[in-house]
Amino acid sequence: MRILLVEDETSISNFLKDGLEEEGFAVDVADNGKTGLQLALDNLEEYDTIILDWMLPGMSGIEICRNIRKESHAVPVIFLTARDTTDDAVFGLEAGANDYIRKPFAFDELLARIRVLMRGKSGENSVFRYKEIILDVDSHRVSKADENVELTQKEFALLEFLLRNKGKVSRRTRIIEKVWDIHFDYDTSVIDVYINALRKKLDDKNSESFIETIRGVGYRINEEA
Repeated sequence: MRILLVEDETSISNFLKDGLEEEGFAVDVADNGKTGLQLALDNLEEYDTIILDWMLPGMSGIEICRNIRKESHAVPVIFLTARDTTDDAVFGLEAGANDYIRKPFAFDELLARIRVLMRGKSGENSVFRYKEIILDVDSHRVSKADENVELTQKEFALLEFLLRNKGKVSRRTRIIEKVWDIHFDYDTSVIDVYINALRKKLDDKNSESFIETIRGVGYRINEEA
């Protein structure tokens, strides 16, 4: 899923971007308030979580949060800031944030809070099923008929995306944006390689693939009969 990170300290933003991408998220980064707000407003329907520093060049995180809330109450917002008093936390939450984490912080705690907020936004739990296939986002595990199946990071992210959109056709351009974090014209044939890998690891040998190809459009995991 996609996250916007607005943070002007390069060491922190690089650390978070790398860590979140390793967990399967697509991450956009802005290093100042005005760029962060523009990205947020241009892509409100795309972001699953927005992480804001408070003290930013150009515009504060508080101003960004208030402007976001004028347009959307759905997207979760987390303040990640060195402002560490109780009054600061209350002020940030009253400005519209869903959560408030003080620096220095533990990455695992931030990750857990992101997942909790995303589950609350979508109304979903973190476990997705299709017949004997089970994908658990929190434990980052996939099993079939109670047997663990080893997937690469991209295979896992692609399967998660398809399962989240079960019953819908996932267009190739949408997949490349959400799973590969690419926003421009790109050879989407790379998707075919990963679809084939998922089929080899998860298909039943004597039946049709659980991932249906919609020729010229994309792929779909059908609702269970």
